[in-house]
Amino acid sequence: MATGVEQTSKEESLPTLEAVKGHKYDATTIKVLRGLDAVRRRPAMFIDNVSQRGLHHLVYEVVDNSIDEAMVGYCDKIVVEIEKDGSITVADNGRGIPIEPHPEKKVSALEVVMTTLHAGGKFDHESYKVSGGLHGVGVSVVNALSEWCRVEVCRDGELYRQEYKRGVAEKRVAKVGKKKKSGTRTSFSPDPEIFKNTEYRYTVIAARMRELAFLNQGLSIELKDHREGREQEVVFKYKGGLSSFVEYLNENKTPLFRKPISLAGSREGVEVEIALQYNDGYSESVFSYVNNISTIEGGTHLTGFRTALTRSINTYAAKYNLLKNGKNGRNNHKGASMIGDDSREGLVAVISVRVRDPQFEGQTKTKLGNSEVRGIVEAITNEHLGSFFEENPPIGRKIVEKVILAATAREVARRAKELTRRKTALDSAALPGKLADCSLRDPESSELYIVEGDSAGGSAKQGRDRRYQAILPLRGKILNVEKARIDKILANQEIRNLITGLGCGVGDDFNVDRVRYHKIIIMTDADIDGSHIRTLLLTFFFRYMRDLIDRGYMYIAQPPLYLLKHGKTEQYAYSDEERERLLKTMPSSGVSMQRYKGLGEMNPEQLWKTTMDPETRTLLQITMEDAAETDRLFSILMGSETAPRSKFIQENAQYVRNLDV
Repeated sequence: MATGVEQTSKEESLPTLEAVKGHKYDATTIKVLRGLDAVRRRPAMFIDNVSQRGLHHLVYEVVDNSIDEAMVGYCDKIVVEIEKDGSITVADNGRGIPIEPHPEKKVSALEVVMTTLHAGGKFDHESYKVSGGLHGVGVSVVNALSEWCRVEVCRDGELYRQEYKRGVAEKRVAKVGKKKKSGTRTSFSPDPEIFKNTEYRYTVIAARMRELAFLNQGLSIELKDHREGREQEVVFKYKGGLSSFVEYLNENKTPLFRKPISLAGSREGVEVEIALQYNDGYSESVFSYVNNISTIEGGTHLTGFRTALTRSINTYAAKYNLLKNGKNGRNNHKGASMIGDDSREGLVAVISVRVRDPQFEGQTKTKLGNSEVRGIVEAITNEHLGSFFEENPPIGRKIVEKVILAATAREVARRAKELTRRKTALDSAALPGKLADCSLRDPESSELYIVEGDSAGGSAKQGRDRRYQAILPLRGKILNVEKARIDKILANQEIRNLITGLGCGVGDDFNVDRVRYHKIIIMTDADIDGSHIRTLLLTFFFRYMRDLIDRGYMYIAQPPLYLLKHGKTEQYAYSDEERERLLKTMPSSGVSMQRYKGLGEMNPEQLWKTTMDPETRTLLQITMEDAAETDRLFSILMGSETAPRSKFIQENAQYVRNLDV
């Protein structure tokens, strides 16, 4: 999955005291929501939001049920189809949802699963030892948020069917035929009353299906699009599992050794599987999962892996005296032990654990909190890596040499990093001279505009609201961090200004809770250079401050493309389509049109009115659906290898909307 953008709108204001005066508040105002009414009233509580992310979440919830069958060995094939009418069908060859009467509800177990929250076979640990469904709300929520839903179940040679409308069963479960193979087939159409946009994106679904196929070795997942003019299909099946995943992530880089290191083990009911490989790059790309759920904030499993990795490399290097005698016998590291950051430069790794009762915490509830998992992962990693290095000394030495070079660069970077450190978010003495800071010191209320060029920066400084808007102009294009080690990155003055201004540090000093602004807005010109600068900045934030993206702090400003004037009337157009629409509403003569090539062409008042005023501006929020696919995309677009980039451009040139020539 690649990075995406999501348009933000003006927040709804709370009702004033005057608006609620006279409102009667007694027992009659207490509403009890029955069945799935709560889901339809507050869908964002169950699927995050009702935009594109929430829409695709419906597909993932249904697929997760099939994945649960695969995890216990009853399913080896899943088919996901986008039908001609835009609805979704998910079919598997698992055991099929039970259809017998439920002992408590007195209706079919299928109907209970489809119409009742917190119902399913995931809580007794007998049907499923581990499960990807966190709360048992998945498929019933999909049913509630669908205009219609139809489920067909094959069990014991019989075919059963039940249909629903907005979460309510139309009829009882009916036997409709015979079929030898078992399985479940679920079709649904997202409700336009809930979702403003009900069109599914093939690439988004494909990214998640590919990820699931990697995580479940040998499982076949077919994805088909039957929509007119967009017909396509693909089969995801990987015999190598996580090793294939690492090879996929590393295919646009230069690995230090041919095959990924693969290790697996289980203790105390926790299953651990890890694959890793180093490349000649400088960034760390480590992805962790619990029961097929991406843990973007990490957790105890990731901590255990990192600790064991550093210890294993240190132990091996010390045993064979490689720290004192680096490459060519030189004393490159003065015998000191490497730190964790050194051992992870150029590392690509995937950690997958299966835990019976995972406990999640963190800002987005995607951080594993089970304390016992850390020790289990650490022990398994130590044991297997130690054996691997002993059995494969050439690979062990290559890794140590890579780590020694990283440690040497870290020492050089340490002095540069001191220039970017700030004691607290309130300390303004060390702020870069170009930064025009805001007067508020509350990060939640503060915004930072990163502006292309001194000219536009000057207009922004004059046009801003000084109370809560800070301006940091950038001169020219920043360094491409995808091709540079940390010491070179910190030698770049523009990047140092950026790190210092944000106040959250970088590398091992990075702490997202120290950031001085909770809205960081990239504002560049609407031309090819502006797009390039925006991409360079996003590469930096993704590689070195990804938590800012995960927290939802990153935005892109949308300046207008055109100014249309007729007399004293001024109107702004943000696209060619909007320009044509506005021209049709204006007189046929006497209309002047200006195409903005740069932010500097707008005066401070115009810049405020169109791009900075919260009442009228449009911001695009940077989001990530799939961190692994995003990582791969940055490697293609910004990495050293030209062949993958050329291939990507050729395959995607047809989708270009605005070409600046």
